[in-house]
Amino acid sequence: MPVLRLVCVIYLLMLPVTGMVPVLHDLTVGRHPETGDLARHLFMSVNMIGALVAAPLAGLASDGLGRRVPLIAGALLVNGFALLLIAGDWSYPVILALRFVEGCAHMSALSLLMALGADHGRRHGMGAAMGAVGAAVSLGVASGAPLGGWIGAAAAAQVPWLGGWLMLALAAAAPLLLRDAPHAAARQSPARLLRELAARRMLAVPYLFTFVDRLTVGFIVSTFALYLGAVLEFDARRIGLVMAAFMIPFALLTYPAGRLCQHWDRLGMMIVGSVLYGLFLIALGLAPAGALVALMAGGGVVAALMYAPSLVLAAELAGPGQRASTLAGFNVAGSLGFALGPLLGGTLVGGFRSAGLDPYLPVFFIVGALEILIALAVLPLWRRGVGRQPAALRAESPPHAG
Repeated sequence: MPVLRLVCVIYLLMLPVTGMVPVLHDLTVGRHPETGDLARHLFMSVNMIGALVAAPLAGLASDGLGRRVPLIAGALLVNGFALLLIAGDWSYPVILALRFVEGCAHMSALSLLMALGADHGRRHGMGAAMGAVGAAVSLGVASGAPLGGWIGAAAAAQVPWLGGWLMLALAAAAPLLLRDAPHAAARQSPARLLRELAARRMLAVPYLFTFVDRLTVGFIVSTFALYLGAVLEFDARRIGLVMAAFMIPFALLTYPAGRLCQHWDRLGMMIVGSVLYGLFLIALGLAPAGALVALMAGGGVVAALMYAPSLVLAAELAGPGQRASTLAGFNVAGSLGFALGPLLGGTLVGGFRSAGLDPYLPVFFIVGALEILIALAVLPLWRRGVGRQPAALRAESPPHAG
């Protein structure tokens, strides 16, 4: 029951994230026609820059205090007010500043909710708990895209406005729905937490994968969304449908993938998934408009093979009393990738366009190649047996897990 309530809160937290993707054009160019390619992409990047600042501080504070729920409620409150203000009529720099604050609050809440899931995972099985957390994240993102397209069809500002009120309701409900799990480990100072996290070098594996994976997600929700609207002339509802075609199978398969990676080769799943995902990204630049829904659905299946194993591996590699900090680091790596994805996409599109070239096909190829390269780079670690649940990691899971 604690995990069920937790995943419901995570699901609702994620709705505004992709709710704004189908109305990205209207929230940027529609309200501020003077914005260029890079400025439009910044709308999807600057909140992740805020996440880079706030998530590690929230994780260190939570592990130091031994509490999650009060910090989660506070982050949700700030997130709600930021979204309400984004719906207002402000200058574009003010909107970007509000997006920064929103990112700080959103990722702080998400990191601490993930840590709470890992706390409960010690009793219920880490793969099952983190698979449920990952499924809640992806299902919320999947639902947000078509919901945002439907809500924003009449007025784009309604998406952040309603999202803000939803976050305020969650802030009020969180202390009633969530409970901190008992902490057996002694509290540690932030300096000691940082030293011990730095000593766990294998965390670089899931961190690196989530960095590249989220970079491609940032690319999809910005460059690809703008490509759908500007080049293929899709309206907001059709963009939402295309995004949902990717996210729904991703969401539905994340939990089964989390269960499977308790028994399967986790790093092997991540490597195979990354190669296939890279090929999928390249294919997006070649596919005709009529094939995009089916192609995006296939990409969502592949994405589940990467996300759940990396999340489980990060949670298992966390030391006692370090889960919030470890998963904050996981989200920071992902947020950095997400922030760089739109910036990379916008820079490449602008560069190829200024050179007189059709920009999108080479950009899709470059981003897809990054996924394939990261898979090849970690092959030596896979040959050494990383990700196959060695004894040291099995000790972190209860005997009945699975």
